[in-house]
Amino acid sequence: MLSGLSDWFWQEQLWFPKGLGWADLEDRDGRVYAKAQDLWVALPIALIFLIFRQIFERTVATPLASLLGVKETVRLQVPHNPTLESYYCNITKNPKQTPIASLCKQTGFSERQVQRWFRRRRNQDRPSLLKRFREASWRFTFYLLAFIAGLASLIDKPWLYDLKEMWQGFPVLTLLPSQYWYYMIELGFYGSLLVSVASDVKRKDFKEQIVHHVATILLISFSWCVNYIRAGTLIMLVHDSSDYFLESAKMFNYAGWRNACNYIFIVFAAVFIISRLVIFPFWIIYCTWIYPVTMYEPFFGYYFFNGLLMVLQCLHIFWAVLIIRMAIRFLTHNEKVDDERSDKDETDESEEEEEQAKKDMRKNGPVQNGHTVHNNNHSKIE
Repeated sequence: MLSGLSDWFWQEQLWFPKGLGWADLEDRDGRVYAKAQDLWVALPIALIFLIFRQIFERTVATPLASLLGVKETVRLQVPHNPTLESYYCNITKNPKQTPIASLCKQTGFSERQVQRWFRRRRNQDRPSLLKRFREASWRFTFYLLAFIAGLASLIDKPWLYDLKEMWQGFPVLTLLPSQYWYYMIELGFYGSLLVSVASDVKRKDFKEQIVHHVATILLISFSWCVNYIRAGTLIMLVHDSSDYFLESAKMFNYAGWRNACNYIFIVFAAVFIISRLVIFPFWIIYCTWIYPVTMYEPFFGYYFFNGLLMVLQCLHIFWAVLIIRMAIRFLTHNEKVDDERSDKDETDESEEEEEQAKKDMRKNGPVQNGHTVHNNNHSKIE
């Protein structure tokens, strides 16, 4: 059964245009071609990334956070309460009014005490500022180096300047060492992201991130197997061109460098929109969707490859809406740029009231019964 499934999966009419097949990609005359079994190399590379990331975060990112002044928020620990903890873990982290009333009866707490307990308990589960900074530092370092390496490997290639060149001679395209390592390193990195997603900072677009990582891994693997390598390298370069701006903006945001964060974010927004909403759909997808059918009849691999590109483009549009909304809010209201996908720590009402009282006291002097207390330096005589 497995043998039959393997034969069906690797049948040439699924992967190649009519008249072409696996025999065309056999090494000959000193020419080397991409092979499916090469992809196994990405597994140990992903493991190396996971190990190196732990070392990097401890030896580089943590001292850098201290240098930039990343200050950790002190979070109040909730007193252990078996009833509230069980409800928090097994039912919901955000109870409504009716369940809160029931919990008050079970615990003997007031409504405000129950609400405060859940707020503080939710804060305990949120990732620390240092954890977020270290994750952003790791991704910034990779994306920047990957973009530089990708650009260096493509700068002298004709298909970087004329996209039609990516199909010249297809599928008999010789594999270059730079292409091999570019592919394996990118595939290994996204494999490591998929493994570490459970422990990474979870944001509101968690499901979209999973879809993105899976689609990217499938896209890289498929393009390798059918020798769409020239197109694959261009796609990876376009995606790496903006991500390091986003991660650096996050780093400055966590460090409290508001102006640096805001201006880098605007640069990121511009590069993201140009690369993901202009270059990617109107140049890359156009060239992979329109030009190949002038050379051969469409086949399953053609539709599968472009289908994955369309999945990525839908995600680009989704993220572009969030980015544009944040950019407009900053440019029109001069507000601080915050990642809408991230959860923010909740503040206790009593703490907010205390802080407001302190501000009022600094502004108006002592307040008593809602009225300012005036001290005219008269002494009271008993």
